[in-house]
Amino acid sequence: MKYTLTYTNELKWNCSFLRKKCKEVGIEEQYKEHQLRLSISYIIVFQVLHCLFTVLHCILLLTTCAELDLIYVDVCCYSICAVVVIAVMWANVKVKSPSKLRWMTYVTSVIVTALLVFVDLSLNYYHYHINQWILASMYDSYVILMIYIFFPIPYIFPPMALAVYVSILYICYFVIFQNYDNQFRTGNITRYSETIVVLCNYIGLNVIGTGFRVMREIVVRASFLDRHQYVMEANALRSTRARERVFLHSILPPQIAQPIQDEIRARIEFSQKHHNMLVNNRRDRVIAIQMHPDVSILYADIVNYTHLTTTLSVKELVTLLHELYARFDNAASRYAVQRIKFLGDCYYCVAGLIKPDPAHAICCVKLGLCMIDIIREVRDEVQIGIDIRVGVHSGSLFAGVLGSAKLQYDIWDVLIANKLEGTGMPGQVHVSERTFELIKNWFEARPGTEAARKDAYFQKFNIFTFLIDPIENNKNIELDLQESFESFSAKERNEGTPELLINEELKKMPLGPKGFNEPLTRLFNFFNLTKQKESPSSSRPEIGLFLLHYHNPRLECQYLHQPDYMLKYSVLQAWCSAMTLIYLQLTYDHELVKGSYYLDAFLILAFSLLLILTWYKMICFWVYADRPHRFSELSCALFRIADNLQRSLIKRILIYIFIIVAYFAIISIILNDCDMDEFQKEHIDSILYQYDGENTMCFAPWALTCMVCSIITNGIIFTRIPFIMRIVISLVVCVTYLSIMLYQFEYLVHISLTTNPFFKSESAHCLMIISTFLAVYCKERQAEFNNKMNYKWRVELLKKQEDARLADQSITILLHNILPAHVVNVYLTYLAKDELYYEVYDCVAVMFASLKNFELTLSNLRVLNEIISEFDRLLSFYRHGNVVEKIKIVGSTYMAACGLDVRLSSLVSEKCHTTDSVFKETVHARRSMSVFSSDSFSNKKDELVFVIAIFALDLMRTLWVCNNDYKNVPIDRDVFTADMSIGISSGEVMAGVVGASQVHYDIWGHAVNVASRMDSTGVAGKIQVTEETANILRRFGLVCSYRGMTFVKGLGTLPTYFVEVDNNYEFMYARDISSEGSQTDVI
Repeated sequence: MKYTLTYTNELKWNCSFLRKKCKEVGIEEQYKEHQLRLSISYIIVFQVLHCLFTVLHCILLLTTCAELDLIYVDVCCYSICAVVVIAVMWANVKVKSPSKLRWMTYVTSVIVTALLVFVDLSLNYYHYHINQWILASMYDSYVILMIYIFFPIPYIFPPMALAVYVSILYICYFVIFQNYDNQFRTGNITRYSETIVVLCNYIGLNVIGTGFRVMREIVVRASFLDRHQYVMEANALRSTRARERVFLHSILPPQIAQPIQDEIRARIEFSQKHHNMLVNNRRDRVIAIQMHPDVSILYADIVNYTHLTTTLSVKELVTLLHELYARFDNAASRYAVQRIKFLGDCYYCVAGLIKPDPAHAICCVKLGLCMIDIIREVRDEVQIGIDIRVGVHSGSLFAGVLGSAKLQYDIWDVLIANKLEGTGMPGQVHVSERTFELIKNWFEARPGTEAARKDAYFQKFNIFTFLIDPIENNKNIELDLQESFESFSAKERNEGTPELLINEELKKMPLGPKGFNEPLTRLFNFFNLTKQKESPSSSRPEIGLFLLHYHNPRLECQYLHQPDYMLKYSVLQAWCSAMTLIYLQLTYDHELVKGSYYLDAFLILAFSLLLILTWYKMICFWVYADRPHRFSELSCALFRIADNLQRSLIKRILIYIFIIVAYFAIISIILNDCDMDEFQKEHIDSILYQYDGENTMCFAPWALTCMVCSIITNGIIFTRIPFIMRIVISLVVCVTYLSIMLYQFEYLVHISLTTNPFFKSESAHCLMIISTFLAVYCKERQAEFNNKMNYKWRVELLKKQEDARLADQSITILLHNILPAHVVNVYLTYLAKDELYYEVYDCVAVMFASLKNFELTLSNLRVLNEIISEFDRLLSFYRHGNVVEKIKIVGSTYMAACGLDVRLSSLVSEKCHTTDSVFKETVHARRSMSVFSSDSFSNKKDELVFVIAIFALDLMRTLWVCNNDYKNVPIDRDVFTADMSIGISSGEVMAGVVGASQVHYDIWGHAVNVASRMDSTGVAGKIQVTEETANILRRFGLVCSYRGMTFVKGLGTLPTYFVEVDNNYEFMYARDISSEGSQTDVI
């Protein structure tokens, strides 16, 4: 059976891999700083615990010992030692420099360890030789645990070396310098066995401590890498989203874009929750138009533009327009003026539109003067005779978007500004009287032009105009530019780099609950040095104070059901403790419990099998990582079992309970193997009759107490088991063991060694168990808190990323609803802000469709929005084959084009899923062509014209439907009629984006101009085309009737044609007419 060994998930929890990964991503130094911050928090907890432990020990000594004269030395030594230990360790908290702190952690840890060991062994030696008291060590297990758990020595091997050295010191002392025969006064064992038992205890403690260090480094590094990855992803997503938002808001103002974006997001969320339900792609008919009562409007028109269109090529003309409009846009941005759009040679913008600005009129006039200077500079550079007329009016207007596709921000009710530009003078800013009242203290002005005074509209409403000379204001403009550049530079300097932002986020990683930190830091008045910087999301009320459970059960369940890829380390520690405990049981075995050997054999087999299951995959990875290997069925089964154990919370809990029960079983054998009545009788007799009786004690209390301490440690630090369960079970172990030892084996414990003269052995055992439990609990509480806060932060970040993804998706959809998709991608990736983007097409079919006699008032705009939205709906049916793109709306004119697909789509086939209109008309056209032409089909360029004609016919049908719908609506009949003229032309076109803001995709070329003229000179209810276009449509079988010679501005008199449409809004085909004629002849 072939099995692919995948160790990807396990590698993420491998210490060497994580170290390598930290170095690869360049965060090793940040990790070391974070580790030092963690070490400081551990130090604070250790100081509190050691202080409490010392105070409790000294109080017990002073209150329970009969001979206080022998205890004063111990109390003084312990008190002085505690003060020195706290002071030495506090030096780490006080140091600010990370490089200095690194070597300080080594020095202070060694000093504290040496001090504790020295005090312990010195007091032991002193009482042994001076007072003839044989004592057990006070700090041996305590110091070893503190080295691994709380001391700030980084990495794994330095603390392990220090702890092993301490273990060797204690073993050597008790074996060499003390009469070891008297240390264990009871027990039918040899000195060699006693030494092995003590050695096993120390080995077990060091294995547990090393495993704890390994797991802690793995968890901290994994959490650190996770946070770094999520921060990087969040920053990248935030940067992308910000870039898209800036790009979007450069096209649509936030107050217009945000409601549309929210609606798109709501539809995305709805579609994700209801996979089987269709989502309506139409936006609700809520008109996105706002009234702005106090703004200034600037209209600018390039003089001599018509001449340029005839003398320059399309590319040269577009390049010139881009050069001008890009400079205009930059100037508008500096003066806080919002460019709306440009229509050929007309450029218009508004001040005070996005944000209210009392100086809107001044800004507009300054911009107009700047535009005059810009066009003069360009004129001198390119040596082309161009100039500009500028008109500015202050008042109210309507602004917003119409329709539901290819949204464009526009303004309405701006006739005065338009007329000011039209009646103005080249090289002058022509302003209305209302604007002049707002700027008269800033600019010199003279009366307006003669054309303005004769204008009928101005005369009707008694509007006076003024001209502003640009020469007087050059100094003001230069000063404004300098100030804007300085403010921009200052803003740029204040922005932080991404690296600094990432470092700040990494410093916010939790360092543990402040339960012990705050009182001590306030006591020493150094709270600013160890102040934790936590993210706002890490609010502690969401986590329990002592048991650290999430108050949200769902979040707690998700946290607990994470796979445990460190299960193998927990099992290894449990295996070491079990083997040591079994050896202890065998050492003190008196064969009073029948079947104990079978239980020992079973437990050895069970623990070893569990060890193999959890470690086998990693061993295979070590052996076969660099070469392929075919694993046996047994190996594959072991791999699957190990994976299942890692992923199943229930199975892990069962393993944990089995380990605890196994420990209890071994301890029960040890306890039941001791005949207390026989031992007590023998021990009393040996004292009364003063003989060396045969020892029948079955176990050494201190050896068993040390083993129980190891069991408590294992029980608390076991990974991915509910923290509540671990604490409760460990607490039950403590209470149960102390209850049994203090009640059932009270005599045995009482005569065992103590740690201080006249200090009850029972108190010493209790003190060791309680101190171990509290120390491990506090440390695991720190780790559990950090793990849960990191997990909660990760969940919140994933939620934020999902929200950001939805927002990003909504922005993307909205952008694609404004510009063609490939243009959006170009602008969001590599195109500079003011760089010209253009595309050249050999043939594009262009259509203009205008509603006749449609006055653009607010009430009429609501009707127009309905009509345009219905027109936009048709675009979704032209997404296949030859795509129809909406270009823009100019007043009540709808402009579209076919053939702007960069992929140059193929011909429409019958298998293509398209609209009924396109499919039906194409099939009809092919039947007609089979009669009138021997060719199977025209070329691709001809079909573009045919598709845009079908789209024009669909517009006429849609308008007819709207007209019927509005018959029952109480509106002014003069406002809305079904009359619409359409013009179509085709030819070479240049498409692209000009300017530096308000990105808008537009097209230019002879075909565009002709299509516009076909519309403006057309007849309501008719589709007017040129002779060339008519010939193309005739090849598709359509009937095109000759209208006559029509004057076209810039081209002279041209023959034009109408595409014939019957009363049912169907194309009239020559084949059908021929058939009808034949039938008439027959009749």
